[in-house]
Amino acid sequence: MSYRFPALADVIATLKVEPLTEHRFRATQLDNPAHHIVGGHIAGQALMAAALTAPGRVPHSAHTYYVRAGDASRPVELRVAVIRDGGTLATRQVTAHQDDTILLETLASFSTDIDAFDYHRPPPDVPDPDTLPPVQQQLAGYADEHGGVWTHPRPFELRYIDAPPRLAQDLPDPPPRTRLWWRPSEPVPNDPVLAPCLLTYLSGVTMLESALVARRATQVSTFNALIDHALWFQRPVDLSDWVLSDQSSPSGTGGRGLVNATMYNRSGHLVCTATQELYFGRG
Repeated sequence: MSYRFPALADVIATLKVEPLTEHRFRATQLDNPAHHIVGGHIAGQALMAAALTAPGRVPHSAHTYYVRAGDASRPVELRVAVIRDGGTLATRQVTAHQDDTILLETLASFSTDIDAFDYHRPPPDVPDPDTLPPVQQQLAGYADEHGGVWTHPRPFELRYIDAPPRLAQDLPDPPPRTRLWWRPSEPVPNDPVLAPCLLTYLSGVTMLESALVARRATQVSTFNALIDHALWFQRPVDLSDWVLSDQSSPSGTGGRGLVNATMYNRSGHLVCTATQELYFGRG
């Protein structure tokens, strides 16, 4: 059975976790043939659960450790602990459970809006997204592989500046960076909490590609799993237009791959920096 990407509507619906009590939430997973819980998705759910206990504030960072694999055919319970509520910053701890098993631990921080000095490094000089082909067109030559997974519809439109993993496999040298433009495949609600949760999901899906390119591998040719995932949300992300993600993998050792990313709105404003480490092996 070939893999199918989830629809954007399903991603959004499942990010909206169901309250059970004031600090406990039920999170429906995006099931798939392997019943594998998608790391970026459950991290986005944990951020959403934490945000629901910090009204009037928006996320500015989230740090997640993925402890164990879970079963995506069953819901996950998210338990939120209120660590601190300060004048500007608030901290929450989220633990994800299936039965008596802990799957994930997240620390998330939230802030009120304050007037302060603002600066950021400008974005790299890259081609405009309107000049680039969609990833499905870029990988059309591989449409007969793995049930056509490379050309399937996706919840986000992707336009690569550098070669994605499958294309990079056929190049003499892997590109040192993986830069791409992305945006939701359909309009999304203008929600200051949903946007960073979607960004968390997207980063969990695309950032690993820089490590795959360095290994001359693809998502379907090697086992990989997130170990940890850290994001800092510097500014509100505009999901009505393209977002640039500039990704690179500075190190791979001990079966692990480290990846960094900076993301910019099309206006040139830095909206997120992220780091994650992945494990490559047999599970």
